[in-house]
Amino acid sequence: MPAFIRLVAVAVNAGLALAQTSVTVNVGSTLQQIDGFGVSQAFGRANEFKALASTPRTKGLDYLFSTTTGAGLTIIRNRIGSGGSGDSILPNSPGSPSGTPSYVWDGSDSGQVWFSQSAMSYGVKTIYADAWSAPGFMKTNGNQGNGGWLCGVTGKTCSSGDWRQAYANFLVQYVKYYQQAGIPVTHLGFLNEPDYVTSYSSMQSDASQAASFIPTLYNTLNSNGLSSVKITCCDATGWSAQKTLTSGLVSAGMEQYLGVFTSHMYSGDPNSPLSTKLKVWETEAADLDSAWCATWYSSGGLCEGLTWANKIHTGIVNANLSAYLYWEGVEVNQSQASSYLVASDGTNVTPSGRLWAFAMWSRFIRPGAYRVSTSGTVSSVGIGAFKNTDGTVVVVFTNTGSSAQSVKLSFTGFTPSNAAAYLTDNTHTVASTTATLSGGAVTVSVPAHGVLTVKMSGGGTATATTTGAGTSTTTTTTKTTTTTSSGCTAALNAPQLTQPLYLLAVGDWVLEVTTPTIDTADLEIVVSFVEIPTRLHLLEGSLNTNVAKTEQA
Repeated sequence: MPAFIRLVAVAVNAGLALAQTSVTVNVGSTLQQIDGFGVSQAFGRANEFKALASTPRTKGLDYLFSTTTGAGLTIIRNRIGSGGSGDSILPNSPGSPSGTPSYVWDGSDSGQVWFSQSAMSYGVKTIYADAWSAPGFMKTNGNQGNGGWLCGVTGKTCSSGDWRQAYANFLVQYVKYYQQAGIPVTHLGFLNEPDYVTSYSSMQSDASQAASFIPTLYNTLNSNGLSSVKITCCDATGWSAQKTLTSGLVSAGMEQYLGVFTSHMYSGDPNSPLSTKLKVWETEAADLDSAWCATWYSSGGLCEGLTWANKIHTGIVNANLSAYLYWEGVEVNQSQASSYLVASDGTNVTPSGRLWAFAMWSRFIRPGAYRVSTSGTVSSVGIGAFKNTDGTVVVVFTNTGSSAQSVKLSFTGFTPSNAAAYLTDNTHTVASTTATLSGGAVTVSVPAHGVLTVKMSGGGTATATTTGAGTSTTTTTTKTTTTTSSGCTAALNAPQLTQPLYLLAVGDWVLEVTTPTIDTADLEIVVSFVEIPTRLHLLEGSLNTNVAKTEQA
């Protein structure tokens, strides 16, 4: 009569099956709503982009806006020009604030009309129009550049009069021109970096001065049937400056007129929430110092993709941002800079690691999604979870550490029926990878110096889709008894895959273990043979199996 051995195995992974960390996603605990991610093509970059030949132009647009081959961006930011002819819709002064303005519209707006229409063809619906300055004749310094204040705001008077209403009329007329072109402007800003003076378009303002103009702009929009357009403020140079402006505007009661508070990151990244009930956007961010760089990760430099993936994570998760925008999208023959996401030499089009950092968020987290709460931490990994309007749940892992991390995702208020994972690191670009679903939980491996995005659908039976590079395998939890040709019997209570991942040898017998993760509660190996072997070793893979208990029947 054959002897029987029962081996209860504990899976310990030094390579593939890593020490696992649990994270719980509470889908019913909603935080801020997400409006999207985007770029600008201001200061003539839209015209340069448009002038490319058809093939590189289409490739550039695909990289920015496609949800299958690009970043899937969903917001564009256009500049409202304030200079002379060819830049501003009001190049000449009407003589006084009450004079009749002679607006000029060329139908192009430095290529931004084309860029807006192109973005809309990909499904973009959020168009942000922002003025860097009022026209010079409306300002205290008589110049659209070099700072200066809008005539008539708190503490600033001009001999020519109070230009606040005229400036509001100017901004609203710009919105009307876009409306006539079939482009609905959704957000309107009247300041850009009001804490910074520079030779190009710039206008200064503090909170009290902004507050003395905002109601005028609000009422002008309403009286022109544009009440759906949300007013933004103030696109400060960095987070600390925007916090000061926000505090002053909230104290002045401006939240009733505004739709969004906006900031840049040059003097400080968004890293904590603003004290407001309104949405908050980061509307301009870039590496202004480095030459062109397409690198994902090397040393943590500012031009690298992983650096920006972490900045986006910090902004969305720590500062409760609803949108994150890079400065420029596509530029032509500008190899001295990394202030944009996609480069072209006129023929070739090259995406940067920064673009793919945005893709790991924007392609999967769509406008209208809500961030949801999570519990549990993973070493060196940032975690953000979201629920889309279609009911799908997305979790983004940003691993800035040098070691891969195994994570088991559990859920409250949601039962996943399938899961797909995608990774970006030095050797992968939004590439399909394995996500294993079992018992309502999803297990993934987050690569070192990489981003992993997991998208899950709910409903249906307790089955999962484990997606690899170009393959999809359906799994169910079953208990299967397998008898080998040599008479070795194995009973497994674990997911059975169509492709074996490990081969274990028990003495002279070979056992296929076809699950990428082994749970001690789910795996029981029963082996029968004539002679009891003394060795258990690995034939393939990097799994180390410790025998916790041996019983002879």
